[in-house]
Amino acid sequence: MRDLRLLPPAGAAWLAAWCAVASPDVGVDPAVVARLAWAAGVILAVAVLALTGARRGSSAAHALRAVLTAALIASTAMGLVATSAALALERRAESPLAAAADAHVVVDVLIEVASGPRPVRAPPWASSGDAAAPTFRVDAQVIGVDGVEVPTVSSTVMLELRGEELSLGTRVSFPTRVVVLPGAEQHGFQLRPTGDARVIAPPPWLGWAVALRSGLATASTALGGDGGALVPGLAIGDTAAVGVELDAAMKASSLSHLTAVSGANCAIITAAAFALAAACGLRRGVRVALALVALAGFIVLVTPQPSVVRAGAMAVVVLIAIASGRPGGGVAALSVAVVGLLVFDPWLARDYGFALSAAATAGLLLLAAPLAVVLGRLMPRPLALVLAVPVAAQLACQPILVLLDPAIAVYGVPANLLAAPAAPVATVVGLLGCLVLPVLPSVGAAFLQVAWVPATWIALVAHGTAGLPGGRLAWLPDAPGAALLTACTALALAVTFAPPSRPRLRAAGVALLAIGLAVPVGVSFGAPVVSASTRPARWDVAACDVGQGDAVLIRSAEATALVDTGPDPAALARCLVLLGVDRIDLLVLTHWDADHVGGSEAVVGRVGTVVHGPLDGDRSDRVLDPLVRGGADSAEVVAGHRGVLGDAQWRVLWPLARAAPGNDASVVVEVDAPAFRGVFLGDLGEGAQDRLLRSADLGVVDLVKVAHHGSADQSASLYERLHATIGVIGVGLDNGYGHPTDRLLGILGDEGTSVVRTDRSGTITIAAAEGGFDVWAERGDVGPGP
Repeated sequence: MRDLRLLPPAGAAWLAAWCAVASPDVGVDPAVVARLAWAAGVILAVAVLALTGARRGSSAAHALRAVLTAALIASTAMGLVATSAALALERRAESPLAAAADAHVVVDVLIEVASGPRPVRAPPWASSGDAAAPTFRVDAQVIGVDGVEVPTVSSTVMLELRGEELSLGTRVSFPTRVVVLPGAEQHGFQLRPTGDARVIAPPPWLGWAVALRSGLATASTALGGDGGALVPGLAIGDTAAVGVELDAAMKASSLSHLTAVSGANCAIITAAAFALAAACGLRRGVRVALALVALAGFIVLVTPQPSVVRAGAMAVVVLIAIASGRPGGGVAALSVAVVGLLVFDPWLARDYGFALSAAATAGLLLLAAPLAVVLGRLMPRPLALVLAVPVAAQLACQPILVLLDPAIAVYGVPANLLAAPAAPVATVVGLLGCLVLPVLPSVGAAFLQVAWVPATWIALVAHGTAGLPGGRLAWLPDAPGAALLTACTALALAVTFAPPSRPRLRAAGVALLAIGLAVPVGVSFGAPVVSASTRPARWDVAACDVGQGDAVLIRSAEATALVDTGPDPAALARCLVLLGVDRIDLLVLTHWDADHVGGSEAVVGRVGTVVHGPLDGDRSDRVLDPLVRGGADSAEVVAGHRGVLGDAQWRVLWPLARAAPGNDASVVVEVDAPAFRGVFLGDLGEGAQDRLLRSADLGVVDLVKVAHHGSADQSASLYERLHATIGVIGVGLDNGYGHPTDRLLGILGDEGTSVVRTDRSGTITIAAAEGGFDVWAERGDVGPGP
């Protein structure tokens, strides 16, 4: 029987950490959360003591005392994590960096790099000179400000240095501007360097890993193919060589976790060290010590980012559970580990990697064995055991995964089953090659050649699975989708484990499960499928119905661009499903107002390149950071930047250099495709439109995306110069602004420009045709109206 008594305290600690770190963002003192938890603990402690001293023999008193004791443990865990969060937030608020941000002054900082450098790739139009000065994003601890040692606070920074100069433990000093990040962000500050950096090499006990990582990357590149790109990721989590196509295939097949340092990697390394020590006949204590040393060295090699520290802790928990032979003990150890890690870093409560690791571990401890028993009735037991592991992990993690991407990878379990035998071989052999290369280069190269074989197999599985039809089952987005999937998973497990003697219970569970599954199918597929059945297969431009906001798609030769994302991720996700768009090659964020970037969450992990105008502090960081973490390249653009989208050419017409963020600094893009020419005006006002008219070489276009949702703040001269055939207006029904205004509609009418607007027509597709455009509207009405 599993001991689940510590699971509620772990859940309570998670909730307290989630609320405490975000409390400043909603105007609540973070210490209040801690005080409430400790006050509840005192009350519960008094109640437990009172029940302990009275009616000792009463069964009711015993049961009540057990419940109150569990609540006391939970409130204590909540108090610990909330206190830790309050102290950390207080340290942030009192940091000199906060004062520098408030005063908008430049300060000299000394940082210590706390993560491996993550390359910020150059955009497609970058010159060779730009590529010679690579930029890396790193997490760092700020340890000095203006020459004065300060209490450490975590920050994130982008620096133009070589990757080896930013290894773990390196100290860097530079002048910088500071942006305060929201309390819910794991890092307190964003540093924006304004001058040259001075680098201080890391201490030897950390610097040894730099040469190993560099040597592995170089030798793996020589192997060639997707296998060579995957070997560093499988061995030490270095995915710098993984291209866009392979990365997309790994994500689509639910195999991307293999190239991230996870509990499985740490468990393999620790178990291998333990087994080697045992083979040498060493005592148990020495075995444990050597295993821990191996784990610590591995963490230094892959850099101890929060996700890696979490993975190491979870790996230790799993090994303890396996070694003890007590599944219940494993659940208790997992709960203690979660509480301990949240006390150490309360921001882990909002880290998806931490949540996925904890969920996967819980799934393995709680579900793998029972599922193996059930599956063993249908297939040979060894096969049942192999299948139960990925199924248990997938069931536990899927409700969290739909928060990141509102879809279910249909072939995720089969893909993991096919790749599972190869992953440990590639990890262990690749790591051996990494360690041996500096000493015995030919032996190390031989190890890497062996690791290339399973790595290539994993890449083949990823590409093959991603290419299968129907691999992505759309689901409800955000919290409602996660809650519904959790309920469906619980029902499915109840039906699976229900005794055969209860057929009515099983039938009721199946009926409820069918109803639950019908909800996302109806919502996600119902209306889009009906509309898609009438939507033309060919389109060049599509305006998404996202309410009062802009989200316009452009397609050329199977490449897709998206100009803005609208205000609502769910509305954008619905439009992408309707139009059958899975990948965004180019995302243009015209400016940082919520009605243009609020829906960006819907495309995280699906974007190749993001271009944007001048940054706007935490407003822009909140949008860009998730996109970059999802694999997108990011670049600020000004007039003159150019690029390619399929068969089309695009160029930036506005803003000019050194523009201040806002509507009048909207990125204006001109797209010149074989079949049409269009201009997309963002939210430019009349004055900025007139300046654009004077600064840019504009001519007649076929299509214009009307500025600012059709407000009255428009330049008749600009629209006269463009003389567009069709004008697209992204606008919400009954928007309260009077958009589109009579003045704007009059300007377009004077130029003979036909208007399509999303408030009346819903999502609209436009295809260039002989002598004009073929327009399809989701709701059938494409007239401009009054």
